[in-house]
Amino acid sequence: MSEHVLHQSGNPFVTSAQATLHCLSGCIIGELAGLMIGVALGLSVGPIIVLATSLAYLSGMALGLVPVMRNQNKTFLEALKLIWIGEVVSIGVMEIAMNAADYAAGGMQAGSIISPAFWAGVAAAVPAGFLAAWPLNWWLLKRDLKKCH
Repeated sequence: MSEHVLHQSGNPFVTSAQATLHCLSGCIIGELAGLMIGVALGLSVGPIIVLATSLAYLSGMALGLVPVMRNQNKTFLEALKLIWIGEVVSIGVMEIAMNAADYAAGGMQAGSIISPAFWAGVAAAVPAGFLAAWPLNWWLLKRDLKKCH
């Protein structure tokens, strides 16, 4: 087990859960914005997924980069070199699970963002994203491929 992981909390499952929650918070910002824009514009499922995933990557990477830049006094490129592998992989797995759960729950097909189906999709997507990415983040942290920030 990486010394970095053990230093954080002593429990790698807690540390990986915290890293996953941090990643999820960034993903949710972009995912929800993309879903709301896509549904409000009446886009079909494919463009909604592209929009939501793109915005999730943008917000998720920003939430990963800013703390590293601030706390470790790194430039944008230095911070990106530190976090990109762990964030890209974690966000990717999270987005696959979130989009699949949202689609299965009917959220993307809802007629409006005030529809209960839209919010049921969001409610299904959030835990799906967390549960899909948590074991991956544990593995990434264990191999020192993901950094806690």
